[in-house]
Amino acid sequence: MRFTLITLSAVLLSCSFSVQAKMYKWVDDNGQIHFGDRIPPQYLVKEHEELNQQGVVTRYREAAKTPQQLAEEKRLEEERKKAEIIAKRKKQRDQVLLDTYTTERDLIVARDSRLDAVDSQIRLAVSIIKDSNNKIEAMERQIAQIKASNRDVPADMYKRIDIEKQQVALQSRVMKDHKKHRDEISVQFNDYIERFQALKAEQKARREALARKRGEME
Repeated sequence: MRFTLITLSAVLLSCSFSVQAKMYKWVDDNGQIHFGDRIPPQYLVKEHEELNQQGVVTRYREAAKTPQQLAEEKRLEEERKKAEIIAKRKKQRDQVLLDTYTTERDLIVARDSRLDAVDSQIRLAVSIIKDSNNKIEAMERQIAQIKASNRDVPADMYKRIDIEKQQVALQSRVMKDHKKHRDEISVQFNDYIERFQALKAEQKARREALARKRGEME
């Protein structure tokens, strides 16, 4: 049973509704508004309203979302959760920064201490590389002298040269990793220092605002 918008008043006056009687309002594919006690199946998943005996809207049903809309909602929700996690972690890092360091100087000392430790590892690798290269050069000169005197070169000498070359290759990788770590420490602590300065400025601004507010109240 369907009724157009024009006959809605007549329907509400002429029909005898029970306490649980319901009316529905929906719009068809042509934009025509309809009222009735049942909604055609094809419009159940579309936007519609439920009315009471007085014609007052008691419930509003949105149109069913398309798979694309649902996928977009899911994507936005995931982004929102990620943003919340990032904000929470940032807040935690800020608190740790303030709890760990009292002044900017403390950060500089901590940074330089870590850089010195890495530099010592780099110097050690450089020393090992230099020592191995010296050994290689010495053995190669010895091999050249042996060959010049028409003698057989001991097989273990070539093996020792290979071992030293492997040591050079290993320590070169170690040195490269330490240099990379050193750069990371510099970047990390420079970020810490910049953030620490901002946090301290915010604290100072809050204290000054609170002091002004107290002064106004006195």
